[in-house]
Amino acid sequence: MEHVDTIILGAGAAGLFCAGFAAAKGASVLVVDHAKRPAEKVRISGGGRCNFTNLYAGAGNYISGNPHFAKSALARYTQWDFIDLLARHGITWHEKTLGQLFCDGKSAAIVEMLLAEARAAEIRLETTVDEIVHDGSSFRLTLSGRPVICRNLVVATGGKSIPKMGATGLGYQIAAQFGLPVTETRPGLVPLTFAPHELDWIAPLAGTAVEARVCANGTSFDEALLFTHRGLSGPAVLQISNYWREGDAITVDLLPSLNAFEVLKAARTENGRRQIQTALATLFPAKLAQALAEKFALTGNLADQSDKALQALAERLHGLTLKPTGSEGYRTAEVTLGGVDTDALSSKTMETRTVPGLYFIGEVVDVTGWLGGYNFQWAWASAAAAGRAIADKG
Repeated sequence: MEHVDTIILGAGAAGLFCAGFAAAKGASVLVVDHAKRPAEKVRISGGGRCNFTNLYAGAGNYISGNPHFAKSALARYTQWDFIDLLARHGITWHEKTLGQLFCDGKSAAIVEMLLAEARAAEIRLETTVDEIVHDGSSFRLTLSGRPVICRNLVVATGGKSIPKMGATGLGYQIAAQFGLPVTETRPGLVPLTFAPHELDWIAPLAGTAVEARVCANGTSFDEALLFTHRGLSGPAVLQISNYWREGDAITVDLLPSLNAFEVLKAARTENGRRQIQTALATLFPAKLAQALAEKFALTGNLADQSDKALQALAERLHGLTLKPTGSEGYRTAEVTLGGVDTDALSSKTMETRTVPGLYFIGEVVDVTGWLGGYNFQWAWASAAAAGRAIADKG
C-alpha cells in the first residue's frame, strides 16, 4: 500500500502551486491529473502569454456568495508576491491594460516555473480517480486501480469551463460525497448569444469592435465590445456575463466617453447637409454606422433633425437595450461561476470545516474573478493558503 502525506487532485495552476508550499518542509506530496500534460489552461491563456495576475487584484474584483471570503487568502499571497516569484525565475512581463500583466515571452515559462516550484512533489499524469474513501483520519484513494493513502487531500480540479481540455465536474462530485454544499454553477466570462431577430443586424457586423459600456443588474464595464456571428463578445461582454442571468437584458452605451447629443448638435451646425448615417460614420466604423441607421430607421440629413430627434437618437446610442437568449456555454467560457460553498471552508486555510484534511482551492470554489488575471491570482492565493496550512501541520 502506497502512503503519502498529501495528494493534490489537479495539476493545473492551483494544484501545482499548492504542491510547492505543501512539500516545503519535507512532506511527501503527490499531484494527480487525468491529462497528458500539466497546466494546459495556463499554457493557452492570454493568447499564449498568460495574463498571470492583475496589479489591482483585491476582494472587490471577485464574485462569491460571501464577498468577504477571498480577502484572507488574497491578503496573505498578493500579486506582488507572485511578481517577486517571477523575478526569481527570470521571467519578464509587461502591463497590457487595466493592470493586466502578461509574460514578455511565452506562457510556457509560467508552466516551467510552476513545475520547478513543485519539484519536491511527484506529478502523476494520465491517472484517473476511481474511488475516494475517508476513515475519519486518512483518505484512501484508488488511482487508476492503484490504492494510495494520505492524510491530506486537496481538490484543485477546476470547474467545467472548456471541456475539450478535459474539464469535468469531479470537484463538485467530491464535495457532494462529503456532504459539502455546492452553489449553482454556470459559465462565466463567456460570449452572449441572441435570437434571430437580433442576429439579423448583429451577425453582419462580425469582427467589428468598439469601446463601449455594457451594463447588467447594476454593474457595468467600460471595455471593448466585439460583434460576432452568434452575438456579442469582447472584454466588456465577457465581464458582464458574470452578472447577467438568463431572462435579463443588457444595456450598451456605444459612446461612453462622449455626450452624443452635443456631438450630433455640433455636427449639425458644422454641416447640416450631411446625411445622418454619414455623421454616425464619424463616430463608429462604417458598417456599424450603417447598421444603426437601418435599425433606428434614420433618414435624411442632419438639418432635418430637431433637437428632440437628436436627443432621442443620443439616448439610444447611450442606452441600447438588448436581450440575450443565452451564452456560448462552457465550450468557450473562461471560468465557472459558483462552486463549493465558501461557508463550508476556512478562509484562512481552505480546509473544510467538517472533514479534517480535506481542502478545496482554485476555480472549484465559489470565488470567481473578473477578466484580466484575477482568476489566476485567486489560484495562487488559495493554493498558498492551503499549502502553507498543510506544511505547518508537519
